[in-house]
Amino acid sequence: MKLLITLATVFLLPILAQAKPNILIILADDLGYGDLSCYGAKDLKSPHLDALMASGMRFDSFYANCPVCSPTRAALLSGTYPDLVGVPGVIRTSPESNWGWLSPKAVLLPVPLKAAGYHTAIVGKWHLGLESPNTPNERGFDFFKGFLCDMIDDYYKHRRHGINYFRENQKEINPPGHATDLFSNWAVDYLNKRKDKKQPFFLYLAYNAPHTPIQPPPDWLAKVKAREKGIAEPRAKLVALIEHMDDGIGKVIATLKANGQYENTLIIFSSDNGGQLNVGARCGNHRGGKQDMYEGGLKVPTCAVWPGRIQPGTRSHLTGLSMDFYPTACAVAGANVPSYVEGVSLLPAFLGKPQKLERDMIFMRREGGHLYNGQDYHALRRGDWKLVHNRPDEPLQLYHLGNDPLEKNDLAAKEPRKFKELKSALRNHFQRAGQVPWQRPAK
Repeated sequence: MKLLITLATVFLLPILAQAKPNILIILADDLGYGDLSCYGAKDLKSPHLDALMASGMRFDSFYANCPVCSPTRAALLSGTYPDLVGVPGVIRTSPESNWGWLSPKAVLLPVPLKAAGYHTAIVGKWHLGLESPNTPNERGFDFFKGFLCDMIDDYYKHRRHGINYFRENQKEINPPGHATDLFSNWAVDYLNKRKDKKQPFFLYLAYNAPHTPIQPPPDWLAKVKAREKGIAEPRAKLVALIEHMDDGIGKVIATLKANGQYENTLIIFSSDNGGQLNVGARCGNHRGGKQDMYEGGLKVPTCAVWPGRIQPGTRSHLTGLSMDFYPTACAVAGANVPSYVEGVSLLPAFLGKPQKLERDMIFMRREGGHLYNGQDYHALRRGDWKLVHNRPDEPLQLYHLGNDPLEKNDLAAKEPRKFKELKSALRNHFQRAGQVPWQRPAK
């Protein structure tokens, strides 16, 4: 790990002599691997994300840290596995449905970036805590405008269980409009306010689209139906919701360019997990979707753009993880990386240098309800081998992704040595994670 950080620093030395770059991380919510036109969707048009992908490095084998929201967001902002920072599952309003409490020991990404001279902001979905001390401003962000909770029950009414979780910093707000438009416009407003500032910024733009409810603006839905004859209603609504988000991202990128900020901004785009199949999502040529430990639940469309640094039109098969964005951003910013961070800087790959990641990739989730009953389930990838525990009451399965990318042939019985080897590695992770509390301390 120290060698990788040192190499990244060496590659960065010529860049550090220039002004520190702005950093923009855009995260979609439940965007499937196959739900952008540049990733193969035939009934969907995503011109702005397609153009962004073409402007830098597209990743063809990038993984979210978890097949659901909160844990991946915890990994992205803490730089390590989510269960090691107290977020093994989804943080929710009611205690009996809640499966996470962000550890006070986790140093979130805005903290080292602020120490390196950055102004830090989050627009959109937080989902790492509903009250003090786990609110964005208390965990390192200078500016927050968005909502705290897991989802909103209506894109226009902005409530969850009848509660308004929308905030501007610590102040409750009640803005009118579609949530996607609000987040795009607020990001544009933030960029405009930073236009003449010498201080670099870190903006984390976290959309809730295309998460349920699948509620696109009516004019966007009508446009999709007119163009895609015979498209099923659920699919049409999802396509429209994604295309509407794509349009908003286009406005954000256009603002960067108009303000003269684009040329000195590292832009990273990704999704927090795979698409939700029962609302019409498509996860490419992969098994499963959101909530699954199969590839469709974990592989996500991802790219990095940095004009003059990342070669346009490049593609990478590097198996990155959401938690890698943390040390990557720190390397770019010249910020210190906390010692607990297990993510790896992808800066060498960004800059066209050879980079090979030889590590176990661990995925886990703890969840309630009758399907999961408060238990956890996991996956572990080591090279082309992948151990899958897709539901708590199902047996562990073993696949070789190189020979079986669709995860059809369970080799647990045929490869007992490899099966036991990966089980042992996963068991070691259980021991580490078991030391970290994930329930809110009693008041």
